Amino acid sequence: MKELRQRTAVVTGAAGSIGAAIARTLAADGHRLILVDIELEKTRALASELGTECYSTAIDLSRPEQIAEKYRQAADEFGPADILVNNAGILSKNKLLNTNLEEWRKVFAVNLDGPFVLSQQVLSHMIDQRWGRIVNIASFAWKSGGISSGTSYSASKAGLVGLTFTVARETAAFGVTVNGIAPAYVMSPMVTEQLSEEERTTLLQSVPVRRFCEPEEVAHTVRFLVSPLAGFMTGVIVDMNGGFQFD
Repeated sequence: MKELRQRTAVVTGAAGSIGAAIARTLAADGHRLILVDIELEKTRALASELGTECYSTAIDLSRPEQIAEKYRQAADEFGPADILVNNAGILSKNKLLNTNLEEWRKVFAVNLDGPFVLSQQVLSHMIDQRWGRIVNIASFAWKSGGISSGTSYSASKAGLVGLTFTVARETAAFGVTVNGIAPAYVMSPMVTEQLSEEERTTLLQSVPVRRFCEPEEVAHTVRFLVSPLAGFMTGVIVDMNGGFQFD
């Protein structure tokens, strides 16, 4: 069995429900963490709980120049990333005719441009050492067309899946794997705050397992995808949709 080594992992959206669960899981495996979120104090509070070496940085993922600058600073001061988890995202519920160009660009900037720029930043080190893991947190919305989510969100997550496939093919020969997870309705503010009680009740009737996904379940899947024994999996999108759709 291949040994689990301590690695340095970047987790974006680390202050949120899913990001914090991912950070806790990777910390439990002994990894060092670069915690990225727009809310710096929340990442620092999380870091104090984790029991592993952490570096907290505030990055606005809609600003490519800030991503590059802040990542290079983190890499210089703490060390380059062996693992990247592109988890941060913003939700829009507006459908096509109610989506203006400003909203479209904002959602794409965070949900797709941010992962694109961060992937560029981390890949040189991963390729040089012939080992790396990138995990992109997509959404069931990428292939459902968006049941409760809006046009820009669904399209941005479809773009993230396309980015996953493309970078996976480009980097497979260098020991780097690039995979995605497509959850549906994780118990996070996107469900608890941005969907009404009526919407949640209706959705639960549509989920065959009759419950929402827990953040820790997403984190457990990340744990597997970044492990040594997942090295033969790349360009894979892991569905976590409670039976909504079988492929």
